[in-house]
Amino acid sequence: MTEIQGTCDDAFAPVRDTFAAAFDRGEERGASVVVTVDGRPVVDLWGGVATDDGDPWERDTIVNVWSTTKTMAALCVLMLADRGEVDLHAPVATYWPDFAAAGKEGVTVAQVMSHTAGLSGFAPAITPEDLYDWDGVVKGLAAQEPWWEPGSRSGYHAITQGYLQGEIVRQVTGRSIGTFFREEVAEPLGADVHIGLPASEDGRVADLVPPPGGGMEALAQADTDSIAVRTFLSCPLDTTETRTRAWRAAEIPAAGGTANARGVARVHSALACGGEVDGVRLLSEAGVERILEEQSETDDLVLGLKVRFGMGFGLMNESIPLSPSPRSFFWGGYGGSLAVTDLDRRMTVTYVMNKMSTGLAGDLRGASLVFAAYGALG
Repeated sequence: MTEIQGTCDDAFAPVRDTFAAAFDRGEERGASVVVTVDGRPVVDLWGGVATDDGDPWERDTIVNVWSTTKTMAALCVLMLADRGEVDLHAPVATYWPDFAAAGKEGVTVAQVMSHTAGLSGFAPAITPEDLYDWDGVVKGLAAQEPWWEPGSRSGYHAITQGYLQGEIVRQVTGRSIGTFFREEVAEPLGADVHIGLPASEDGRVADLVPPPGGGMEALAQADTDSIAVRTFLSCPLDTTETRTRAWRAAEIPAAGGTANARGVARVHSALACGGEVDGVRLLSEAGVERILEEQSETDDLVLGLKVRFGMGFGLMNESIPLSPSPRSFFWGGYGGSLAVTDLDRRMTVTYVMNKMSTGLAGDLRGASLVFAAYGALG
């Protein structure tokens, strides 16, 4: 039986029990879960094994969280919008003139935020090593034609979204998105989340265990021209790439963040509390409410299910009914990491792990923890 460490308010014992049960069933290797209410952690638990060598998952263990990073990148753009430096409904080319090429002069920031910009993959295809050349990637995206009519429907921008958002941030502020996030969000909050990880932190990073069946790598065997396959084959990623220093150091804002549940929860708790936690304000209350502005609800061309996107986050619908509250939002990462924020209950539930499942849209481990937290609230 895996020893579960940390703290848990008695009222939230169902979360602890659900977390422990996943280890007992062999579904986990190492993981952490945090629940906050009114900005205060009521659950902060971790357990299991972090590395192939058997090192334990510690309180400060961090891991690549894949697309949960997207919530941090979206927040950076929302902060600039809240300050009046970016108009979310203005064309991207307003801030990044080169982006107007190839028929993209009308593509808006909001369309980038909601995966409807038509740029879900790279054309021509690139390699993982190419991701480490920021200027090269954004130059290619600026020159690229959309794969479908922008704004007409969503197609999950698995890797490209972060570069699009990050270049908007860089054009407006003169800072990379990793630097902006660190200086404006992570450091003020004391949040252990990194878009671009210093080498000094490598010793804390857990080894990701690839999903059974090869995950996205298995798409290399697919014989189809679907948008989904084109998207993932436009930069084929082996999950072991996340173990390299090059990946960890790079700013890959849609997929390369390194964090634990506590760090992600710290950032999201500010959103849950109207934009401010412990005297650190990231957004005005109106700025937080913008997240709930529906941008699209279509059968997503990449994910293959109906997804409802707000401004930079997923919103609840019948396909992904994680929360009973219409004033809640979420996103998660390839393999299972998850972050849910409920404005009505001022609650966040965050889950991070290193044993990946095959799902691109999460799995029951994280969802079960969310349901347990809601059950504890009654």
